Amino acid sequence: MTEYVELHCRSAFSFLRGASTPEQIAERAAQLQMPAVALCDRDGFYGAPRFFSRARELGVRPIVGAEMTMEDGAVLPVLVESRAGYRHLCQLLTRAHLRNEKGKCSVRWAELPEFSEGLIALAASEPALAKLRETFGCENIFIEIQRHCLRGEEKTVRSLVELGERFHLPLLATNGVRYSAENERPNLDVFTCLRHQTHLDAAGKLLEANGERYLKSGTQMRELFRDLPEAIENTGRLAARLEFTLENLGYEFPLFPVPPEHTVDSYLREQAYAGARRRYGEVPGKVRAQLETELALIAKLKVGGYFLIVWDMVQFCREQNIMAQGRGSAANSTVCFCLGITAVDPLKFNTLFERFLTEGRKTSWPDIDIDLPSGDRRERVIQEVYHRYGEHGAAMTANVITWRGRSAAREAGKALNLAPDILNRFSNLYANGDFPHTLDLQAQMEKAGLPQSHPRAAAFAALCRAMHGLPRHLGQHSGGMIISQGKLDRIVPLENAAMPNRVVVQWDKDDCEDLGIIKVDFLGLGMMSVLQDTVELTRKHGRAVDLAKLPQDDARAFEMMQGADTIGVFQIESRAQMATLPRLKPKNFYDLVIEVAIIRPGPIQGHLMHPYLARRAGREKIDFYHADLKPVLERTLGVPLFQEQMLQMAMIMADFTGAEAEELRRALSFHRSQDRMKRVIKKLRLAMERKGHSQKIVDDVTRTVSSFALYGFPESHAISFAHLAYASAYLKAHRAPEFFASLLNNQPMGFYSPATLIKDGQRHGVQFRPVCAVKSDWECTIEDADAIRLGLCVVNVLSNRGAMKLLAERTRAAFDSLDDFKRRVRLNKDELRTLAEIGALNCFAGHRRDALWEAEKEIHTDDLFERQKPAEPSAERPRSPLAPMDYAERIQADFVGMNLTTGKHPMALLRPRLRDVWRAVDLPSAQHGSRVRIAGNVICRQRPGTAKGFVFVSLEDETGISNAVVAPPMFEANRLVITEESFLIIEGRLQHVDNVIHIKAEKIERLDHDSFVGAQSYDFR
Repeated sequence: MTEYVELHCRSAFSFLRGASTPEQIAERAAQLQMPAVALCDRDGFYGAPRFFSRARELGVRPIVGAEMTMEDGAVLPVLVESRAGYRHLCQLLTRAHLRNEKGKCSVRWAELPEFSEGLIALAASEPALAKLRETFGCENIFIEIQRHCLRGEEKTVRSLVELGERFHLPLLATNGVRYSAENERPNLDVFTCLRHQTHLDAAGKLLEANGERYLKSGTQMRELFRDLPEAIENTGRLAARLEFTLENLGYEFPLFPVPPEHTVDSYLREQAYAGARRRYGEVPGKVRAQLETELALIAKLKVGGYFLIVWDMVQFCREQNIMAQGRGSAANSTVCFCLGITAVDPLKFNTLFERFLTEGRKTSWPDIDIDLPSGDRRERVIQEVYHRYGEHGAAMTANVITWRGRSAAREAGKALNLAPDILNRFSNLYANGDFPHTLDLQAQMEKAGLPQSHPRAAAFAALCRAMHGLPRHLGQHSGGMIISQGKLDRIVPLENAAMPNRVVVQWDKDDCEDLGIIKVDFLGLGMMSVLQDTVELTRKHGRAVDLAKLPQDDARAFEMMQGADTIGVFQIESRAQMATLPRLKPKNFYDLVIEVAIIRPGPIQGHLMHPYLARRAGREKIDFYHADLKPVLERTLGVPLFQEQMLQMAMIMADFTGAEAEELRRALSFHRSQDRMKRVIKKLRLAMERKGHSQKIVDDVTRTVSSFALYGFPESHAISFAHLAYASAYLKAHRAPEFFASLLNNQPMGFYSPATLIKDGQRHGVQFRPVCAVKSDWECTIEDADAIRLGLCVVNVLSNRGAMKLLAERTRAAFDSLDDFKRRVRLNKDELRTLAEIGALNCFAGHRRDALWEAEKEIHTDDLFERQKPAEPSAERPRSPLAPMDYAERIQADFVGMNLTTGKHPMALLRPRLRDVWRAVDLPSAQHGSRVRIAGNVICRQRPGTAKGFVFVSLEDETGISNAVVAPPMFEANRLVITEESFLIIEGRLQHVDNVIHIKAEKIERLDHDSFVGAQSYDFR
């Protein structure tokens, strides 16, 4: 007897049309001992890679298919028989997606003949069959019949049986699966409500009539179709025909056009050695040996073209004056260093090349990340890639957005028709930042007004848990691009992204890597924009800086870092980094590499950060787990901080090969499967035991490696980031005006608002001048005496169009009065009022309210006499009857109009009324353990997942920043005050340890601030 095969399953990757992950469907099929199963997601292959991977692991043959939305609204399921069929379906879906906006797809019936070869169609109605017979031929059409215990369905089944008999077409039984198990049906009901923008009380017949659309066993299906056994038998027969899998998609990376006298490998060799001579002069023997090793492996793996294409794009960036720096595991490659792709000499840092490329990789190729200035410059590079490889030759990788805590709860609540105020309270009580929960779900529901006695409380809790982690919609990766030698639309369907002129594949970066599709990341970094802009400003003002030739051990830069004076500095400006800098006291570049890497979840969760700091301070003995690990761990004092060290430990302690180390790397990096990590750790443990290591060493090493799962930070990344951190610290120390101007011109970025950056700049001696209608450009500029003139870009309501009109008119001719300004620039009332209130029109008036009075006057541009009326000299113009703003009013107007001020900090105005409140600058003189009060504008609230629920609050006053630590119970007791108030007074015990100062909060209250707006806070990000 032929076994039953389910040939029509839809997963949650059909986005609101299915309720189980592809992995869950594969696992359920394995439990049912089903030999094969077909995944047919709506309008694409979104879940196919994950289904393929998990099904193969479980011994289930994964069959590829899709449901196509037709132009008339009909849905046509098709199954892939051959590679030709797969390519045709990819191309057809691509065409249907690209002619529609994101999220929509419609296939035209007339298109089917062009793409029908290699596909099997499932017909479930006579109108559909009429359109399919000539296109697919009778041998490639099956009549699909389903039974879901519904009233009246037998009439449909009988008509389909008769249809098959009339046209001599085989019957095919399927269950039209929407979820893997019966208990997952509620998810589908919620998704149906979301799709139709309704709730369960009103959904009615939009919902499935019962819960029969789960993956059923062969026994169940035979019982359902006992009168039509051929419909069951045909599932096995058809499955045997469907030979295609995703095993080999035929993907090829593009060929690089080399000169006629060269092969790809010989040209790469020539460019690598040319670059080595530029880097080193005479190429050292050690470098030559490493180059030969790497070039031989690159040739063997046939990926030389990849290196040349990335090198060519970096060359393009340099030709276009776009700063570019390769990083990631590519920084472990001497070839990448010599080609100028990366700025890291791997031989200098003894990094692990196998972290980047190894012969053991079967489907995982080299992955080079290129950091670029964010914004328009990066977009020029991305568009150049599209231009070079064509509409169907390049695309961004996808990013699967999943249901998380807040989003799942809100949408489940809507579907259950819960009151909006309950859902709002629930969201407000949800854990902030990365910390999972201080309240458990039931307590959170109680506080939100949804007690256990509520008739829908249990359903709400169950749905929140069930929806968590399921796919929500498809986004695009921040910069990952794939390109193909042939048409990429034959490898994976393409569709439009939300951003204009962007095309995205249907798979995320992990799916692509699993299937051997090579990705290049073009990542936008705000700091790269800042560095490039700063360099250009220094050149413009005769203070040129060459980032490639910075002194390696600048005393002022390291002094700033040791004192945690790092606001605006890349990577080391967070509160956690600032709390570590005075303890680690970086004295050289590699110390900075450590600093960048140590404040990461991996080292923190693995309890490695504090041992490293204690060993560095001489308070703890250095230990290497095992004598053989000393060469690997010596530079980090016996504490493994980097992913490369983990891989080397496995290679030394367990004799892992390069391929096995790559398997471990993938497990450490793979964010979807804890099972994968457990399997590799078990393999590591057994290998160490076989080698005779003691149980303690085995336990210590495996525990340390396990802690790095999901969070391991590669040393190569840290080195690349440290280069940027050092460059930004150097520029802040030696070119502060240019650096701060560039920071302000590239907002939003980093941890701090423009208001805080300006105050920090002022403490570093930089003068900031206010926005002026006759002096300010769009961006902040450097004026005489190294002062920064704020640009029009900082004005809240001023549109780009209005600003460009202002600048164009000012270039054409100077404004001779406020009336002349109003006539020529034609800003709206809100824009004029804001410019007047922030003092930008004081150049035409005596003071801000004078300008505001004049701005409110109507100008009749259609009045001939008004147009010909000569401008009234400023000295003769009558003043307004309004009194000038006082200092506090001007500060308030600045914050309302710009979220910043060049004047005093608001706390300077509040200080006279405060009693026994310490200024930030005075805290170092307070005694450890003493009770103090601090106050200020809240500029940062953080709750990292590694901090066990503790919240860190930063307050800014007129002298600097003070930090408070809030324990979980106090946070819950004062949640609204802490999260909603912009000015706080915090009282508690001062902790002064290792030059780090913070206050352990014991009392928190609102600071009455006369409605000062204050700087914006960086919260829970």
